[in-house]
Amino acid sequence: MLFSSMCVIWGVPYLLIKVAVSHVEPTVLVFGRTAIGAALLLPFAARRRQLRPLLSAWKPLLAYTVIELALPWLLLSEAERRLPSSLSGLLIASVPVIGALAGLVSHANYRLGWPEATGLLVGLGGVAALVGFDVKSADLGSVAEVAAVAFGYAIGPQVAARKLAHLPNIAVVTTSLALTALAYAPAAALQAPSRWPGTKAVAAVVGLGVICTALAFVLFLKLITEAGPVRATVITYVNPAVAVALGVFVLGEPLSGVTVAGFVLIIAGSFLAARGPRRAPAPTGTT
Repeated sequence: MLFSSMCVIWGVPYLLIKVAVSHVEPTVLVFGRTAIGAALLLPFAARRRQLRPLLSAWKPLLAYTVIELALPWLLLSEAERRLPSSLSGLLIASVPVIGALAGLVSHANYRLGWPEATGLLVGLGGVAALVGFDVKSADLGSVAEVAAVAFGYAIGPQVAARKLAHLPNIAVVTTSLALTALAYAPAAALQAPSRWPGTKAVAAVVGLGVICTALAFVLFLKLITEAGPVRATVITYVNPAVAVALGVFVLGEPLSGVTVAGFVLIIAGSFLAARGPRRAPAPTGTT
């Protein structure tokens, strides 16, 4: 049940973002989502007295917040003002491919086996197919924004694993949401709509904050506890299918043969690339 819930919950944000940004500015959306999520999670973290230990790691926590939440959520909201939600979800599915590339570049003592190398090529081929056939030239800037989002999603967990692994997960998430909300509060106040944006937009923002942020992180941490961190990441391969299905059936977005082919290539490439690079013997004194 946890697995099924997470497959749906983290496939839905692309639809809700698309609905919301047609009525409110991206800064307002990001502020609303993070403020709601932080408000719901803060009592849990405070009750367990998990916030104080974060003070000793404020620098990596701030870096994680910027890389994983603050910039990606703004860029994704900006991109979805022009790109279909289904296409955004498919491009984000390349996160494991980017993560494997980042690991290869940042660690000289890593080498890829043939399955991982094949996965990188196949996944990048899927992205190239989508960009080459499903994206208009005027939307290439939005594709670049989604690529930056995928890069942040790939690097953020690495920062957390290296610098924040000793801290309570729920406290890290709560603080990151609160910091993002505080950072966007001034811009959101200046760009707030003069009139109530409408029921659909409000429902989308609230849904993002309550379901796709607060509830999602609680369920995902529970899933990691029950199934382990490796098996829990399998949801990555189902979320894009949910995003595409919702975009097609709810928003009426087109589904072309190239989209289907790109989906298959990206998911297959991500699966192979996420097997992880193989570590070569490390020189003494290195990590």
